[in-house]
Amino acid sequence: MSLSCSDCFSDLLCGEDSSSLSGDLPDCSSDLESLAYIEESIAGFIEDERNFVPGFDYVSRFRSQSLDASAREESVAWILKVQAYYGFQPLTAYLSVNYLDRFLYSRRLPQANGWPLQLLSVACLSLAAKMEEPLVPSLLDLQVEGPKFIFEPKTIRRMELLVLGVLDWRLRSITPFSFIAFFAYKLDSSGSLIGYLISRATQIILSNIQEASFLEYWPSCIAAAAILCAANEIPKLSLVDPERVESWCDGLSKEKIISCYQLMQEITVDNNRRKPPRHFPQLRVTIRGRVKSAGSSSSSSFSSSSFKRRKLNNCLWVDDDKGNDD
Repeated sequence: MSLSCSDCFSDLLCGEDSSSLSGDLPDCSSDLESLAYIEESIAGFIEDERNFVPGFDYVSRFRSQSLDASAREESVAWILKVQAYYGFQPLTAYLSVNYLDRFLYSRRLPQANGWPLQLLSVACLSLAAKMEEPLVPSLLDLQVEGPKFIFEPKTIRRMELLVLGVLDWRLRSITPFSFIAFFAYKLDSSGSLIGYLISRATQIILSNIQEASFLEYWPSCIAAAAILCAANEIPKLSLVDPERVESWCDGLSKEKIISCYQLMQEITVDNNRRKPPRHFPQLRVTIRGRVKSAGSSSSSSFSSSSFKRRKLNNCLWVDDDKGNDD
């Protein structure tokens, strides 16, 4: 079954605009005109995407070790765990990391046993979830999957305001997910494989988001490279020439896309060679207890009363990583 252009890209149109397509905009009545309109929108995204990524020298800071790549990797890994735990959309995880990177490019965090970066990660994930998810866990419930530090809601809210200020309140970012449906259609105009291409490209994007090397590529480039990697796994599309990707839309850089594609292939192949151990469901046992401090009290969940805790700048530090925090 073939899909029309308008069917493939209905998600690119704002809700308040889609209702007007029934008759108020006669110039978008045909598939050809719709495709031209969408191509213009995508070209606009490509032109504006530079405003929603860290500066060009951000990657060099990791290479020079002025920023800790391993600490960023740990923070991104935690965000992905929480995204999987709550079943958040892939866009929520990507936006969280985007906010984190844009903040780190503009502000230097204090070096204090890692808690400032953890606090930033929680704040960025909370903001992204509020942007994209219909149901958002409480700030305490958001801190699951083994964080080393648990922060009070008021501390997280203050950090959220700081992040909003640094990002100039520009949370509706342009991401690779702004492009993958369009690029998938360019590869498979019949629509029969678009669902697989989008799904697989999404997996590839999230699996590589921890790699600091991809920070030198813009969202459109990452999306195009991910679609090429996904197409490479389909015999029918495996012979697609990366050299022709530049013709998909105005503003694409062939050299950058091919470079990103090659890096993505190397990492994807390397990951496929590793066979992770099989994971079996684990029984979660939670005992609720109350921790009281001078002048205030707060609730915390833990699996053993022997955990050591101490207040540190409005956060609760759990010494044992096995602590299960609610």
